[in-house]
Amino acid sequence: MLNFDDFEVLTFDCYGTLIDWESGIGEALRPVLTHHHIDLTADQALELYGELESEAERGEYHEYKTMLSMVLEGLGSRLGFVPTPTELQRFSESVKDWPAFPDSTRALQALRQNYKLAIISNIDDDLFAFSAQRLQTQFDWVITAQQAKSYKPSLSNFHLAFERIGLPKNKILHVAQSLFHDMVPAKALGLSTVWINRRHHQAGFGATPPAQAQPDLEVPDLQTLAGIIGLM
Repeated sequence: MLNFDDFEVLTFDCYGTLIDWESGIGEALRPVLTHHHIDLTADQALELYGELESEAERGEYHEYKTMLSMVLEGLGSRLGFVPTPTELQRFSESVKDWPAFPDSTRALQALRQNYKLAIISNIDDDLFAFSAQRLQTQFDWVITAQQAKSYKPSLSNFHLAFERIGLPKNKILHVAQSLFHDMVPAKALGLSTVWINRRHHQAGFGATPPAQAQPDLEVPDLQTLAGIIGLM
């Protein structure tokens, strides 16, 4: 069992954990797929997105806006269509419209009562600024893929966070939804972890590639975590 008094900092993944990226991706993809007469279920589209995104992130570093364009081009190659320049631009900027989960802001503000908060996210600085407005929370540190020049599950993103935060790992609790991007590397580095299993009511892994990890605690949402700690 975790002793929450042991920790001084909570580090968070953002997209999938605090921001409902699957809804955002789905809303951004739907008009493109409809325009090109592609018939996929929501889960099929998300799974293909997750596969293509992780492939692109393993290669040479590109900003996330570029990554989104690459993913849409990859979808077109797989499904037999060519996205228009307008579709590529809109999809690359769609993060601005991705909504926060309903519990994120209230839970983050509760957790701030006891902890410093950090973001470790596969995102560009300017795109995260839009999400930060939706979360209405002041983070003590924000570590992006743009700053690290790599994407999780690379350990480099976490090492940059450790350098910025400047505390021993046993004072840091990592909180995230993706087993692939977050739980696996965090456990490899010896961090304590909480899995926010946002898909607990759904089958499959959605927009993240399949992975196996053993988090220290699993909860269905952030509000539940804040409640367990006694802050909500």
